[in-house]
Amino acid sequence: MKKVRWGILSTAKISQRSLIPAFGRAQNAVVAGIASSSGKAADVAKEFNIAKSYTSYEEMLQDPEIDAVYIPLPNHLHKKWTMEAAKHGKHILCEKPASLNAEETKEMVEFCREKNVKFMEAFMYQFHPQHERVREIIKSGEIGEVKYMRASFSFFLAQHEGNIKMDPNKGGGSVYDVGCYAIHAIRNILNAEPVEVQVHANIDADYQVDTSAFGYMQMDNGVRAHFDCSFDMVFRAEYEIIGTEGQIKVPRAFRPDNHGGEGLIIVQKEGVTREERITADIYRSEVEHISQVILEDGEPSYTGENAIQNMRVIEACYQSVKTGKMVKLH
Repeated sequence: MKKVRWGILSTAKISQRSLIPAFGRAQNAVVAGIASSSGKAADVAKEFNIAKSYTSYEEMLQDPEIDAVYIPLPNHLHKKWTMEAAKHGKHILCEKPASLNAEETKEMVEFCREKNVKFMEAFMYQFHPQHERVREIIKSGEIGEVKYMRASFSFFLAQHEGNIKMDPNKGGGSVYDVGCYAIHAIRNILNAEPVEVQVHANIDADYQVDTSAFGYMQMDNGVRAHFDCSFDMVFRAEYEIIGTEGQIKVPRAFRPDNHGGEGLIIVQKEGVTREERITADIYRSEVEHISQVILEDGEPSYTGENAIQNMRVIEACYQSVKTGKMVKLH
């Protein structure tokens, strides 16, 4: 089978912990090179048996033996290196959030189209089949008419000093980091867009980033939704949907890989609880999907327009935090 030759832009922890191993499990992809400006690329290449290492990102982008790049850089660098990769004809898998605002993401998506390269924002969680199963249950009418959805993603961040998640100049903050998942899930599961949002946040006095945020959304299909995200709470990565006749809980929504890939769906109706368990490899599925898109000259299931819209909502959330007011999106 033909394989897409991937280059990794930086030796970021997520690359080493999750993506490089996933490329190794994928049938249609291979990590052909890794680049770092810190000088660590050679060591990581040796550890993971990667054929090439580069001392600069530019050097890797100029290599004709690299077909596509994965970008796990800090948020404020996503746009710059997406554009640079596209200039060199490289396809792109870019970590979430795609950029710092909707306009940047729109420029990235349009430039990639202009250069005839594929672009996909890396929301890996959506490639787990538990979410499609949730949509099937909703469509079946089992829980009646959906009235409300809540999504939460939090973890306790002990180390603030020197952490890019706490740097306002690098796209730090809980909404950018984990709130983006909750926002995406609400849009994704309900297949609806918010018409208005209101968000309150805890802003760290020293670092001036949101360490927690609590948001309300009115969706265009009439459903109400809440999300919360935090660096100050115990780990949670879940959502629930409430209907007129029952409810669905998904306690492993965003990180089923913490449970060996096993997703869990809990349906409660008329005093009866049913559990469904589905196992999948989200990082491998993500890698294989975008690689197949590249090989077949297709379009990602998660489109650039969808990424732009998610950033519009994130941008509106931050606007609401800043002004203390409800923000309308339509």
